[in-house]
Amino acid sequence: MAMGMEQALANQVIKVTEAIEADLDREIQKLDKLDDDDMEVIRAKRLQQMKKESEQRRDWIQKGHGEYHEIASEKEFFEQTKDSPRVVIHFSRPTTLRCEIVDKHFKLLAPKHMETKFVKLNVEKAPFLTERLNIRVIPTILTFKDSVTNARLTGFDQLGGVDDFSTEMLAWRLGQSQSINYKGPTEPPVNGGAAKKKHVNILKGRRTIRDDDSEGDSDD
Repeated sequence: MAMGMEQALANQVIKVTEAIEADLDREIQKLDKLDDDDMEVIRAKRLQQMKKESEQRRDWIQKGHGEYHEIASEKEFFEQTKDSPRVVIHFSRPTTLRCEIVDKHFKLLAPKHMETKFVKLNVEKAPFLTERLNIRVIPTILTFKDSVTNARLTGFDQLGGVDDFSTEMLAWRLGQSQSINYKGPTEPPVNGGAAKKKHVNILKGRRTIRDDDSEGDSDD
């Protein structure tokens, strides 16, 4: 019985291999039939595509893509989201240690995904936006497409609930909302498994912002 199954599997592998080889043969035949004029057309199209990509990249760089930087004011927030089709914003606070973790990953993602602008905004400098966008947990990541919010990552819960989530995990999550051109696996990456985070409520006037970097405090 086992021998029969092994033989059937071997036959299946042979069939798949033959099919792949047949596809390759057909592609090679197509290339063999191309004359110099055809090759010149293909070359011209490729050069045109490369020129367009280069111009697009230059435009992105002029708009601040390719590097992770901080927005200085609420006014600049509106300018940034209007200027670029895809923007990822880290709502942070200098005293929140977990914001440094987000900073580290964004510094790696920004140059790899030129198609998207990565910025951060200090919530203490943006009380109007913090209230309007319902920012209650720090760090919070909002993604914008054509000036409209299309995804929200609150704390690290959607990144595995651990501090040592990978850059790939964050990229995968951003890819789910098409905030970046993610070309990795469809399944979420596996994280390292650091200690779970704890939350502490920080009262500010009538608003409550849940700080996501307390290791020893309990919720108020």
